[in-house]
Amino acid sequence: MKKAKLFGLGTVAMAALLALGACGGGGGSTDSSGGAAKEDSKHSVAIVTDIGGVDDRSFNQSAWEGLQAWGKKHDIKKGNGGYNYIQSNDASEYEQNISQAVTNGFKTVFGIGYLLADPISAAADQNADTNFVIIDSVIDGKKNVASATFKDQEAAYLAGVAAAETTKSNKLGFVGGEEGAVIDRFQAGFEKGVADTAKKLDKDISVDVQYAASFGDPAKGKALAANMYNGGIDIIYHASGGTGQGVFSEAKARNEKADEADKVWVIGVDSDQQKEGKYKSKDGKDSNFCLTSTLKGVGAAVQDISTRALEDKFPGGEHLSYGLKDGGVSLTDGFLSDDAKAAVKEAKTQVSDGDIKVPETPEKK
Repeated sequence: MKKAKLFGLGTVAMAALLALGACGGGGGSTDSSGGAAKEDSKHSVAIVTDIGGVDDRSFNQSAWEGLQAWGKKHDIKKGNGGYNYIQSNDASEYEQNISQAVTNGFKTVFGIGYLLADPISAAADQNADTNFVIIDSVIDGKKNVASATFKDQEAAYLAGVAAAETTKSNKLGFVGGEEGAVIDRFQAGFEKGVADTAKKLDKDISVDVQYAASFGDPAKGKALAANMYNGGIDIIYHASGGTGQGVFSEAKARNEKADEADKVWVIGVDSDQQKEGKYKSKDGKDSNFCLTSTLKGVGAAVQDISTRALEDKFPGGEHLSYGLKDGGVSLTDGFLSDDAKAAVKEAKTQVSDGDIKVPETPEKK
């Protein structure tokens, strides 16, 4: 496994550098900027999304923003022969969407999310001349497949520190999408960060963990959040893709009717979700309930690997690992107090230096 050096999260993945070109499936054939960008079929790139789409304000969106920025930087057009996305609205579409990308002549095809690992692996066997990339999983033994994973547990640890420093009720929540190795890392890191900080503060802080069994069910996310807030939880960290929109929706509805002192919070995931936390308080003032967000350089990884392919240096057969030390994951300042920021800064140094080992799997209870 190789450690990958990113451009830096702030470059692409964590900032909306470009407006989204569309909210439906890809397939357009003109440059989104209207300019005379060039075709480069030999180095063309497509991403196949997980469910939730490129406007999920999370994982898929980060990947698409990164690819758009890559196209703009290299003056490559959107569409066949350049760069584009194909949106998956259901898991049953993964295989056909990957096939569509290959049929449309894209040289490098990304599967955005670990659920696409099997169809990416199968497509790689059938299309030896196409480069494939799996994000958030590892496919070994294939020279035309690069794997990119993130040390999500390290960013989630910082989120746990921030939440424990901020909570008034000493009750925290975690909403996951689908159970599996990837979301395990988020849960494990968050719980460890909370536990370590609670011990330092001599507090008893609980974490209620619930899974929606979907990354694309905002209604379920809203219901889970409602139950948590009703039970006294004042901060929820979600790692649930589009399902998290429901968590934000529930927090907004509550905060609009509550006093500022009784605000409930959400911690965003994968990209800076601060915009999703905007609301007007009961007295009509502008406010925000997105405490902070864990950052995951999906867009930066898409740029990094696409650029390597452009330079005819596609990292086939390699596993690229993006972590806290090399800027692959991080945490925003958001609306953290000075004490919380200081605690996060200290924890970041300890994790980066290896003084704190963050587990990848939750403790069995």
